[in-house]
Amino acid sequence: MARQARQRVPEGPAPDPAVQKLRIRYTKRGRLRFTSSRDFQRALERALRRADVPMAFSAGFHPHPKISYANAAATGTASEAEYFEISVTQRVDPESVRVALHEALPEGIDILQVVEAAPGALADRLEASDWVLEFAGVPHDVLATAVTALLERETAEVTRLTKSGPRTFDVRGSIVSARVLEPGEGASGVDASAAGTPDCAILRMVVRHTTPAVRPDDILTALREIADLQPPRPPLVTRLAQGPLDTANVRVTDPLEWPARS
Repeated sequence: MARQARQRVPEGPAPDPAVQKLRIRYTKRGRLRFTSSRDFQRALERALRRADVPMAFSAGFHPHPKISYANAAATGTASEAEYFEISVTQRVDPESVRVALHEALPEGIDILQVVEAAPGALADRLEASDWVLEFAGVPHDVLATAVTALLERETAEVTRLTKSGPRTFDVRGSIVSARVLEPGEGASGVDASAAGTPDCAILRMVVRHTTPAVRPDDILTALREIADLQPPRPPLVTRLAQGPLDTANVRVTDPLEWPARS
């Protein structure tokens, strides 16, 4: 009879249990918008150690901090509304964590909010994003005509190359609202010197989160294919908000509020 293989057991004491979960909102601004998700994760783990946050760790042979990330913006995209969650082994004051973590991270990755996590999954509350796209070198009427042509369509299919090969999907159904700002009309997160100038048209849009996710570059592809929109350079894309979708008022609300405001 073959001897039963012994099960390997990690040496040392079990990790301390998590007693509190925090939800955190942060930004990606300026040059830091080019930070990859992996680069941010490494910077965050270093910052958590410097800020002396009592992180909870997983069990097993390779313990890692209990951090979960939610719907991060693509590399090269600026954002005022990125989120992650951490679990800690001691109860902490969320505002103290915000201050310490903000000081430990590089400028451009700014910690805006820290709250104790409410029941339910954070990812389930991220239903839509509010985007602003700044088109340097594109006249207002050219962008407005292209956006109108897209919105008049019932469907607008684009093809994106994924890890499993080309995938075709509709982007029109995900667009809750889209409008080109009038000359002189600004928006939070937009460079005031550029807003409303003849050489910088600005598109503001609310996009529902779907599977597959419809990204701003997918909508740019649709604008190019439908209306032959050819910006002289890629637009500056900024996510202003992501969270629950208030369909009555066509706006994205704060996912860290519980319950969400109506």
